[in-house]
Amino acid sequence: MEKICIIGVGYVGLVSGAGLSEFGNEVTCVDIDEERIKQLNNGEIPIYEPGLKSLVKTNYNNKKLRFSSDINKSIKNSKIIFIAVGTPQKKNGEADLSYVYAVANSIADNLNHYKIICTKSTVPVGSGEEIEKILLSKNDTKLFDYVSNPEFLREGSAVNDFMIPDRLVIGSRSNKAFSLMKNVYRPLFINETPIINTSVETAEMIKYASNAFLALKISYINEIANLCEAVGADVHQVAKAMGQDGRISPKFLHPGPGFGGSCFPKDTLALSFLGTKNKLPLKTIEAAIEVNNNQSIRMVEKSILLLDNKISNKKIAILGLAFKPNTDDVREAASRKIIPELIKLGAQINAYDPVAMDNFKNHFPDINYFNSWEDAITGTDACVILTEWNELRGIDLRKLKSLMSKPVILDTKNILSVSKLKNLKFKYDNVGRKISL
Repeated sequence: MEKICIIGVGYVGLVSGAGLSEFGNEVTCVDIDEERIKQLNNGEIPIYEPGLKSLVKTNYNNKKLRFSSDINKSIKNSKIIFIAVGTPQKKNGEADLSYVYAVANSIADNLNHYKIICTKSTVPVGSGEEIEKILLSKNDTKLFDYVSNPEFLREGSAVNDFMIPDRLVIGSRSNKAFSLMKNVYRPLFINETPIINTSVETAEMIKYASNAFLALKISYINEIANLCEAVGADVHQVAKAMGQDGRISPKFLHPGPGFGGSCFPKDTLALSFLGTKNKLPLKTIEAAIEVNNNQSIRMVEKSILLLDNKISNKKIAILGLAFKPNTDDVREAASRKIIPELIKLGAQINAYDPVAMDNFKNHFPDINYFNSWEDAITGTDACVILTEWNELRGIDLRKLKSLMSKPVILDTKNILSVSKLKNLKFKYDNVGRKISL
């Protein structure tokens, strides 16, 4: 097993560090955020991810996983360095690689013996070559090999995705680097997980192409859902039949208020920028981005219609703030697009989410937050469901109706029974099934 340093203790870095230590490696996770390192050393996990806390605790107690703010020392003491810092989006859609290049410079200053420099951060094609140039500006080629090892972690199931991945992509320029990286992931190699050895550039493209394709599937089914509403078809039956075709698969064919999170919005824009930069515009990806932006606006329009175009001073409960269940991530969530529009129209917002409210308060401190869906819904004129939490799937509709001033509901995730809503005389709407308002 290897001595590993992971630079960047965000979502990707922390999950990867915990997973690699579970594989038997000695892992030091480092970050310039000393408060975050202090939290982790005190057993506090700064993100919500099922299974992560116990994985971190076990390997920390076994001294396989450490946390430090001493980046220089951690680099010198390790053989394999993972770059896992953020690549935020610039205004033009391009990925901001300033953090990645800053880390590359720190690594270049501390190459005291042969090391593998491996990027986990999502970076555009060509970034690896730039990182190599930084390393070579201060070092000989004998001191390092560069590797691209993109992650494919789904928030809410990231631990399982890391421990039992569909495939492992290792982009390298040398057999030595590939062999050492296989050793890092030895349990996966033994379990015959598909390990794909590619060039660095191909590995970088695989990450973007994969995320963009999944985003495209979501936008596609949302467009089909909108058309289903117009022609009287049921998008659930359409998606189910489509998904039974092995060439299509049922994954990501779920209509809703649009995709969000830290990956799909950012990565589709970055890939679109890359296409334009190379004078090869990606029309399908550009369309997926446009459809996604329009989908949240469509949910606002549905809310207005449900309230008979009289939304000013109406009290609306928003159930679900995270962009998906089993995470506290609200980045690019539908809630962050829909709530501001409702507020502009004069609505008063009551909000509830099982785990994401603290994060959401950082962006919207002035709306009303409640510790249960029952409290959030009490006395409201309408309810909008934006996240398919299991708690909301099993909501008692009779109780819901009794607590509301008016039985009006927009189910953007289609988790409630249409027949029950009809029987209880709710005024309701959803996505992809024609409703008579």
